[in-house]
Amino acid sequence: MRAYQAYKKQQIYQQRNLHLSEAMQRPVQDTDFLKTEFGKPYLAQTAALAFNHSHSQHHYALAISSHNHDIGVDVEDLARKMRFDALARHAFHPNELANWGQADNSDEYWFKVWTTKEAVLKASGLSIRISLNELDTQIHPMHNGGICSHPEIGTFAYQNFLLPSTMLTVSWRSALSCNGFAFPDIQIFQH
Repeated sequence: MRAYQAYKKQQIYQQRNLHLSEAMQRPVQDTDFLKTEFGKPYLAQTAALAFNHSHSQHHYALAISSHNHDIGVDVEDLARKMRFDALARHAFHPNELANWGQADNSDEYWFKVWTTKEAVLKASGLSIRISLNELDTQIHPMHNGGICSHPEIGTFAYQNFLLPSTMLTVSWRSALSCNGFAFPDIQIFQH
């Protein structure tokens, strides 16, 4: 099993390096990466390009930005067998838990909340260093994006994408504004 996990990790890093090489128009290798104090990887020689990546059992996601350095991404397989109720009671903010109940405990809503929490925390660079149930993503069951804030990490916008068999969420640092916010141009490439 360890050999398989190491192989899978190697394959993920090869995909990451390939796509970042294409974006930067130069070769990117494992030795080009450093990690922040909290473990978020970044390219050592390139301050102009930020990235974040995620993988599930069957999917890989890579978010790249030249405009926002605080980005995060999370991907989950919708067919993944989980103890939805137990995890929701542990990780969801009371408002999220109430909305999930009003959405008839929808799996889709559950995955929106879960991937948003992951993407926002990855974008903040802190990973899971605050209690998940303290972060209210303010996800509405009918909308696929929004904005949330927490005193320890600041304000982040996010956009959810329901893809065939997958929930994908991209998050980026944002500002609260009376003028609202606009979604950036997010392009999804499926291979």
